[in-house]
Amino acid sequence: RHLFLRRLQRFQLCGLRPLMGTTVTIGTRGSKLALWQANWVKDQLANQHHGLRVALEIIKTKGDKILDVPLAKVGGKGLFVKEIEEALLDGRIDIAVHSMKDMPAEIPTGLCIGAVPERETPTDVLIAREGLRLQDMGPSPRIGTSSLRRGAQLLHIRPDVRIVPLRGNLDTRLRKLVDENLDAIVLAAAGVKRLGLAGRITEYLPPDVMLPAVGQGALCIETRIADPVITPLVSALNHAGTRSAVLAERAFLARLEGGCQVPIAGHATLAGDRLSMTGLVADLKGQVLVRETLEGPAEQAETIGLELAGKLLERGARSILDS
Repeated sequence: RHLFLRRLQRFQLCGLRPLMGTTVTIGTRGSKLALWQANWVKDQLANQHHGLRVALEIIKTKGDKILDVPLAKVGGKGLFVKEIEEALLDGRIDIAVHSMKDMPAEIPTGLCIGAVPERETPTDVLIAREGLRLQDMGPSPRIGTSSLRRGAQLLHIRPDVRIVPLRGNLDTRLRKLVDENLDAIVLAAAGVKRLGLAGRITEYLPPDVMLPAVGQGALCIETRIADPVITPLVSALNHAGTRSAVLAERAFLARLEGGCQVPIAGHATLAGDRLSMTGLVADLKGQVLVRETLEGPAEQAETIGLELAGKLLERGARSILDS
């Protein structure tokens, strides 16, 4: 009965009848940041479509349940999206909202990226207990992160850094900064800013120092392919420039077949109709780091990502990945 009523509502919507009473359900994780992101999408949809009801369905993922093991040891990419995608496929939810950097390179059959809103600041930030910048810290600073990408780049800049594994939501990580006597932690700027904690930032780490993760700072609004109701609803939230950049980055990741088990970074930017992307592959200790930049027409975003990955493989990334 529930599915019948939901389909009936969709047919009414497609027939351009009033949206009053129609309910769309967004699936999301339950962390503060995930809820901020889902509520942002909810507000955008409600503001643009009068009478549309938008509800949230909180879904616990494997990544939310396993907090005492580094991501690289428990499966990496997909840990924060699989259960939400299953709910999308079986009709329990209509839209899934993820952090784009959590999305695996491969999306399940039947699903697609319905929209990519405009990106927040994509860089990483340093939050230091005593307010010191990375280069101003004393010998052997203890820096918290469970990201192999961040750890490798930190060690490349400062081989004396001691990496301390750090899991948990933003509040937990900020608490561990003090409780575990860390000198600093490294986080994505986007999450810190979205939760109103920009005042805690000690230093923004520029891409030439800390190249961001693929998709960092962007949201992924995932839908079923060609859903007659949801596809047109979310399309207005898409930002063309951000989508092009993200497509390049994800093509790059797919070519490298990378996940959280390998230090891989990729970041694309647009200037007019030109897209420039920088990619990086490093070994775990940050001793070997292969980096390359490629530029081309924005409409060839995915080709640029693929070709950039190819260049890195030729320059030594393949042996790093194999090892």
